[in-house]
Amino acid sequence: MDHASRREDGAGEPALHRSSLTLHINGTERTLSLDHRTTLLDALREHLGLAGTKKGCDHGQCGACTVIVDGRRANSCLLLAVAHDGAAVTTVEGLADGDRLHPVQEAFLDRDALQCGYCTPGQICSAVGMLGEAADGFPSHVTESGAAPAALTAPEVRERMSGNLCRCGAYPRIVEAILDVAP
Repeated sequence: MDHASRREDGAGEPALHRSSLTLHINGTERTLSLDHRTTLLDALREHLGLAGTKKGCDHGQCGACTVIVDGRRANSCLLLAVAHDGAAVTTVEGLADGDRLHPVQEAFLDRDALQCGYCTPGQICSAVGMLGEAADGFPSHVTESGAAPAALTAPEVRERMSGNLCRCGAYPRIVEAILDVAP
């Protein structure tokens, strides 16, 4: 390909390496033109100004970047935005209903299930997704055989939330908060 066909689109990246995509972010359709290498995490934070989703390890190991994609929790640092064209993405900012917090958000506040708060958005999104997974009958490693939907006990919640790390060690309160809203 010659240089004439590699036009700049104003964002400093050759248009050849960009794609237009539409994401449904917290119920609002957003169309973006992004470099193919842009993660969903960076699209949310740097292109849409949604800073609630945190960049922790940037390797899918800490869970700080957890969001809900098409109804399932996911580490947004591992997802290429262009691969999710048309997806429905819910961030911590989109869980509340206007001024009314999501029940998991309320439980985290009521139980004081945070310290520094950096991991909290990912913990909350993961908890919301995990509650949906359990209600849909998805087992975990500690789910008793034949139990569907899984009864959410403290060991079950700890196992299901094990992909979300908290450097401050607020785990006991996080588990209590989740159990407060579990069916």
